[in-house]
Formats: sequence, structure tokens, C-alpha cells
Amino acid sequence: MNTPTELKYAASHEWLSEDGTVGISDFAQDQLGDVVYVELPEVGREVTAGDTIAVVESVKTASDIYAPASGTVTAVNEELSGSPELVNSSPYENGWLFKLDVTEERGDLMDAATYTETAES
Repeated sequence: MNTPTELKYAASHEWLSEDGTVGISDFAQDQLGDVVYVELPEVGREVTAGDTIAVVESVKTASDIYAPASGTVTAVNEELSGSPELVNSSPYENGWLFKLDVTEERGDLMDAATYTETAES
């Protein structure tokens, strides 16, 4: 399992970078299977940490994506509308979901080591 150490992780498998970029973890995309559709939030939407903000659909299931922080959506990954499989092939680079102007992070975000232990158990 690939878990970059510079990111913070939610128990619900979202990751958050220092610049406010959000995606789902390598573990999550592997559990979902082949991603076929991603419903992204609208730019300008204000969210509270823990809010349902997006949906990722795979051949197995649809999964809600929760905001790992409070803030305003400043960008979405438009490439996913034509290539949702980027979530599988590049969850931390090209398969990011959206960017937030973060005002407050969730208090339960984990570092990579803690997240890896949690995900594997």
C-alpha cells in the first residue's frame, strides 16, 4: 500500500495535502475496484469538515467522499470526467479530486503511519 508521508489521512480514507488538495488513498481505490464515475463538488462550495462532498462510483459500489477539512472548494479535477480511472492509476498525483481553501482541519486526521495501521486492521 502506497501511503505518502507528507499527507494527512481521514479514517474514511480521504487524504489532504498542505496545499488543500484532497483525494482518496491508494488503499481506498484498491478496495473500490475500477472507478467508473466521479461526482465532484462545485467550485465555490463552502463545506464543513465531515460533510459529504463528492461520490466515487466503481464497478462494485458507490462511496461518499467526506471533507477532511472545512473551507471553500477552489478547484476540481476536470480530467476525472473523461478519465475517472485516474483515481485508480494515480490516486496521489493525477487522480486527486478537488482543492480546498482550508479554514480548519478535522481533528482526527492521521499521519501516514497511523493511517496505514488503521487501514490494514
